[in-house]
Amino acid sequence: MTTKRPLRPATQLVHGGTTRSNHGETSEAIFLTQGFVYDTSEAAERRFKGEDEGFVYSRYANPTTDMFEKRMCMLEGAEDARAMASGMAAVSTALLCQVQAGDHVVAAKALFGSCRWIIEKLMPKYGVETTLVDGRDLQAWEGAIRKNTKVLFLESPTNPTLEVVDIAAVAKLGQAVGAKLVVDNVFATPLFQKPLELGADIVVYSATKHIDGQGRCLGGVVLSDKKWIDENLQDYFRHTGPSMSPFNAWTLLKGLETLPLRVRQQTESAARIADFLSGHKAVTKLIYPGRKDHPQAAIIAKQMSGGSTLVAFEVAGGKAGAFRFQNGLEIVRISNNLGDAKSLITHPATTTHKNVAEEARLELGITDGMLRLSAGLEDTDDLLEDLDRALAAVS
Repeated sequence: MTTKRPLRPATQLVHGGTTRSNHGETSEAIFLTQGFVYDTSEAAERRFKGEDEGFVYSRYANPTTDMFEKRMCMLEGAEDARAMASGMAAVSTALLCQVQAGDHVVAAKALFGSCRWIIEKLMPKYGVETTLVDGRDLQAWEGAIRKNTKVLFLESPTNPTLEVVDIAAVAKLGQAVGAKLVVDNVFATPLFQKPLELGADIVVYSATKHIDGQGRCLGGVVLSDKKWIDENLQDYFRHTGPSMSPFNAWTLLKGLETLPLRVRQQTESAARIADFLSGHKAVTKLIYPGRKDHPQAAIIAKQMSGGSTLVAFEVAGGKAGAFRFQNGLEIVRISNNLGDAKSLITHPATTTHKNVAEEARLELGITDGMLRLSAGLEDTDDLLEDLDRALAAVS
């Protein structure tokens, strides 16, 4: 679709990046093909040289994944993107493609368990030095940056404690030394936070979460300016092969069409759930980015346009209390995924962050009583009644 007028996000998410075959199909086509054919040997040579436009091999690019990448670029305000097989493929590619032995990376401590493993375990194995800091503390970021620091990495809001990092301030520190800031923007979604506008250089998503939104497939995406992707990511992507399946790309295109509707409803439900939980005697702590009592409420007001579909809270009784509560739920299902049409809950200490050392978990605030709830699309009153019944088991 071409238009001279700038389009708003909801319209972009229905039409953005769509290309049609000669059949003129309404819904985007799924090009389930590994390779492409050429009319002549000379045509193949020109295509591989980049002299003729077109696709060469689906590990490099594919018409369906290309549509997904273009639509994500429109939504994010990015020049270019690469679709990946999973969220962790996106994270690992975005980080590893731009460092080498002797470089240094600074990352916030509050990270998803697998992201933290890349920083703490994988990078040092290949000679990349790493430092973990309290992401909320700008002095800690500044003190950790060295002459050989090449990358800064953070999540905001964080998984699962929903801490918020001042993206613009960290980006400014990186710019002063030429370090690239990578932001995992999954919890905010591209609707509520724009890291590139705040000064970040690279944005990553697990498209498995809100972008799919219905528990169907894995996917990830890395977005940045064209120069950075051409000079850093493209060769790594081309030769290591973390590419997305065309079928998954098509599924995610369908997910993007309803993303604003789903996220809006889920956020409204999460806000009501947070208000309900905050006044319950069995709940000892609650963190929700849409509330005034969030520890970084001022930063949230500055860099986010909405709250979150996620709620983090602690229940009395530690692990036993948390398990009694989860096991007492009838509508909310126990699962380590999030951003789904179904409301999901997980106990991070024994699931997503079980491989993080206990001391490090407690430092992050991931206690045995902490739970992470992802609000779905069910009737909010049904969810509140379900939570109320289950909390009775804790009390």
